[in-house]
Amino acid sequence: MKKYFLLACLFCAGVSFTACDNGEEPGTEIITDAADLDYSASYAVSWANYSKQVASLLKNDSQTLYEEWANHFANEFKDGSFSGSQNLSIQQILDGCIDIANEVGTAKIGEPYDYWMSGKTTTAVYAVESWYSWHSRDDYSNNIKSIANSLLGIRLKGNPTSDAVSQANTNSLISYCTSHGISTDVWTKTVEAWNAIQAIPQPFRNNINSNETVQAMAACEELVGSLESLKSNISNLNDEEGLKQVVAQYVDDVVLPTYKELAEKNAALYTAIIALGSSTTNNTFSAACEAWMNARQPWETSEAFLFGPVDQMGLDPNMDSWPLDQDAIVKILTSGNYDALNWTDGDSDDAIEAAQGLRGFHTLEFLLFKNGNPRTVK
Repeated sequence: MKKYFLLACLFCAGVSFTACDNGEEPGTEIITDAADLDYSASYAVSWANYSKQVASLLKNDSQTLYEEWANHFANEFKDGSFSGSQNLSIQQILDGCIDIANEVGTAKIGEPYDYWMSGKTTTAVYAVESWYSWHSRDDYSNNIKSIANSLLGIRLKGNPTSDAVSQANTNSLISYCTSHGISTDVWTKTVEAWNAIQAIPQPFRNNINSNETVQAMAACEELVGSLESLKSNISNLNDEEGLKQVVAQYVDDVVLPTYKELAEKNAALYTAIIALGSSTTNNTFSAACEAWMNARQPWETSEAFLFGPVDQMGLDPNMDSWPLDQDAIVKILTSGNYDALNWTDGDSDDAIEAAQGLRGFHTLEFLLFKNGNPRTVK
């Protein structure tokens, strides 16, 4: 998730705290109309067209990501040419796990908490990723699951538990550590972080300053420490052939199937958006929301491996920039000009970030959900 901050005010309706007494710095622009926008007949055509544009971009980006891995990058990573050695590839895997564990604890959960505790309650809510759908807690849990999958060398069908480690593939990173006498509590810390996030009352945006939030941040910090310790213990190993099997297992049974599912689920999401545009009803809104949730899950369980094509091609911020420029989204709904969603190599960083803040999962989330529920036809 690439983040850039556009200060704005959220609407206050449906929230169990006093978010509008915001304690913001003098001069901060307050935008309320965009966040409180309802679906209506006057927006029907542009709403359908904008949703289609965003869903099409998501479908294309996720397909590109899968193909880049399947056709090129998977072999580069498995043979060590990307990192320089199998040991460095393992360190890259662990760096990905460390990065997302740290981001969940200090940014996705920690930034809203810090804003709230400093009295900037409106900014705090706006900083909560996935607050349109009230899906934040599941996103963060799936981020931890991406770490679990990376350690186990498989994609867990259930949730990380103390018993789930028994499912680890024999060529997984955690099995390698066990068989080579490398002491680690990383699985225990992974389970504890997942459980701590799940303990935060739903929705997170209404419980930012809860005791459970503090405990979840602490659990993520402990997980980061455990992963860093494991990385240090492995860094001096000279076992290229053994580590090569671990890397291959990780690529073939975790990364590639995750990206394949991401492409498939985003294709299904596009189909649901086309159906929504053809016949906009409460039922088609609900079906599109369900398709969004289904497509979101493999993305969030991929965030422990945000390296390679997803980084090099700008596909992470294309698909998952947060926060959004809500006011600009409403302007596009009004104008019907979708050129602002696209960028090309050579564009300035500001222009690229502006385009990425108008597309991706969260723009579609804004168009499909309100106050944690599918939008309704009035």
